[in-house]
Amino acid sequence: PFIVATMIPRHATSALAEAARDYPIVAITGPRQSGKTTLARTAFHTHPYVSLEDPDDRDHAERDPRGFLARFPDGAILDDAQRCPALFSYLQTTVDAQRRMGVYVLTGSQQFCMMSDITQSLAGRVGSVQLLPFGMYELAAVAALPAQMERVLWQGLYPALYDRDVSPTRWYADYVRTYVERDLRQIANIQDLSTFQRFLKMCAARTGQILNLSSLANDIGISHVTARAWLSVLEASYIVFTLQPHHRNFGKRLIKSPKLYFHDPGLASYLLGVEDESALRHHSARGALFETLIVNEFLKVRWHQGMPGNISFWRDNIGTEIDLVIEAGETLTPVEIKSGQTFTPDYVTSMSHWTRYAGATAGRPHVVYGGQNSFDREGVSVHSWRDV
Repeated sequence: PFIVATMIPRHATSALAEAARDYPIVAITGPRQSGKTTLARTAFHTHPYVSLEDPDDRDHAERDPRGFLARFPDGAILDDAQRCPALFSYLQTTVDAQRRMGVYVLTGSQQFCMMSDITQSLAGRVGSVQLLPFGMYELAAVAALPAQMERVLWQGLYPALYDRDVSPTRWYADYVRTYVERDLRQIANIQDLSTFQRFLKMCAARTGQILNLSSLANDIGISHVTARAWLSVLEASYIVFTLQPHHRNFGKRLIKSPKLYFHDPGLASYLLGVEDESALRHHSARGALFETLIVNEFLKVRWHQGMPGNISFWRDNIGTEIDLVIEAGETLTPVEIKSGQTFTPDYVTSMSHWTRYAGATAGRPHVVYGGQNSFDREGVSVHSWRDV
């Protein structure tokens, strides 16, 4: 059964309220269709709403920014604010004169920290929250989380797919065509769309893997420089992100390259050509997509609280790897991620090695696996994928 997505509470609401108390401008960024507009209009329901995707409003904001802002003396929600970056410097003047908190709410599908206009004009005036698609914990709270893990990997977690009965394959096809290709071409002025589409699919094939830009570029027939530029665009648009290796080596030689992840396993599944959830039971990418799902869940917990991610991974040059290292003060908590439905002792083999290396800094080990039951086993907390 489908639940109206607008009825599912978002955990980012409290972080937005805190930002509105401390800053004159609140920014909500995240992927297209992650629920930014719904969240903004729900959390700031007394603010007037204006979309800068609307040609008339955007034209007014570009031609007469002071007159445009004068229409909203008590503030407003400015949706798709990245469409009018020239407005940012005028927002600075306005909020500096008013000296009130929570006046303007900006939403955007690009990371504003990547836009020089906002970093130069609005530094110190913006409290930001990054909103990703639903967390599994948000869906579970209203009994909307699918029962089968393969369904989550295929369907993904974008709100629209829990708002109406639509085929994920059809929805992602429209998403890629309408949002990804349009937005990314606007940002990067990409001329060769077919090559870029192959680049996007090759990135999906590498989700959950160590990023080798030279190999990626060679497989597509583009330069290393172009591959880096296109990857930066995908990151700025919240399609992918890179997870950095943990910096402590514990006397070991470490892999220094990051790992590449999509922000949603459903989009990656679509780009890999997965046609239905049953195909994921034995698909070669099942493990990587499951890892993508779980890593994003840990990231969402932090981002939806308005905090930076505190996660990394650890891998030495002989292949000992910890999928996630969660840093809290001086404590480093290791997390292994396994898609198998039955817990086996080899799930913690790398964990025992790493715990010896980390010594007093090592926190209690955790395993997230594809099974249904959570339990403790010989000093390790084992979590069902549903309980992350």
